[in-house]
This record gives sequence, structure tokens and C-alpha cells, in this order.
Amino acid sequence: MSLVSGLAIYFIIWWVSLFVVLPFGVKTQAETEGEDRHLGTMASAPARPMIVRKMLATTILAGILFGLFYTAVEVWGLGLDDLTFLPMPDSLK
Repeated sequence: MSLVSGLAIYFIIWWVSLFVVLPFGVKTQAETEGEDRHLGTMASAPARPMIVRKMLATTILAGILFGLFYTAVEVWGLGLDDLTFLPMPDSLK
């Protein structure tokens, strides 16, 4: 795996992991009963998004997942040919 493809795969894993991590620990402004309510925002907006903490958690999660992916591809030698799909019909062979 080249450096560029490794970085591209890490970025994709990081981005998907971000959407997994974002909902954890969210309290809306309505749930905090107006403590952190800002004018002009919806009551369903997060009171404290904690985005830096979530980006750090995303980076750690993506690093673990990329490590598993790298191990599967480079160490174990798994690839697309190893995935089993439904058998091809005789008419397409």
C-alpha cells in the first residue's frame, strides 16, 4: 500500500468514525433547561458540542480501525479476491 492510498483510506475511516462519535454525550439546549441557551438558536441545538474532544476520540478510533485494516491487507494478505460473493450465473462466465 502506498503512502497516498494509506492516507486516503485513513481519511475515509476518520470521516466515517466522526459520524459515529458525534452523537455521544450530546445534551440539547432544551435538556439543560436554558442554562446555555443562546438567542437565535433552536432548542434542539447542542448546549456544549465538545468538538475538540470528539475529534480526538475520532482520531483514536480511526487509528485503531486503520491499524486493523493495514494488518489485514499487508500482514495477512487479504484483498478483494478473498471476499466471497454470490456465485456468478453461467450466462455471465
